[in-house]
Amino acid sequence: MTDPDDLTARARIRDAAMRHFGEHGFERATIRGIAVEAGVSLGLVRHHFGSKQALREACDAHLIKLLRELNDQVPDDLATSVTANPVAAARVAVGPYRDYLVRALVEGGVAPLFDEMVELGTNRLVAADRQRTDPPTVEPKIRAAIGTAMALSITVLHQHISRAAGIDILSPAGDNMLARALIDIYSHPQLSLEEAQAALDRLPAEGN
Repeated sequence: MTDPDDLTARARIRDAAMRHFGEHGFERATIRGIAVEAGVSLGLVRHHFGSKQALREACDAHLIKLLRELNDQVPDDLATSVTANPVAAARVAVGPYRDYLVRALVEGGVAPLFDEMVELGTNRLVAADRQRTDPPTVEPKIRAAIGTAMALSITVLHQHISRAAGIDILSPAGDNMLARALIDIYSHPQLSLEEAQAALDRLPAEGN
């Protein structure tokens, strides 16, 4: 959600760029088109950002700022949380920029955001691993990267998920359903750790 105090010309241009990038993609987007979207002169856009690449970097930096704010709202122990549904909080915060995020993910962009999500996820996993009685077999960063990809795929595939679920996943009701589904998925694995590892051990060795 756009911060009411963040309505400077620079912020308006940045938000306009995110809408423009989301609609046209980075390659087809133009500085002139962004200026029209923002209702400012072409010169003002160049004054604040200089280039289209710098604009994209500012867009990514804004998403990272939102991500850090969301992360700070989520306690290490989710069971102790008395705040709003974190799924709902993420939907509201990212909502205005969803088209930008989806387009950038499909085009292979937003690497800084992905890396930041992996770093934050890694930190949480390292802390959680200390409480585990079963030592993890995959390093935290790899697990965090896969978890990040899974989380972002919901944004990209939200239309398909909504169709399968019979509910708009990007609605308040969808927030509740998605949160409950994620809890069920993560708390009830389809295989026990022993069964899963035994199945992998039966596979042929690499190269055979």
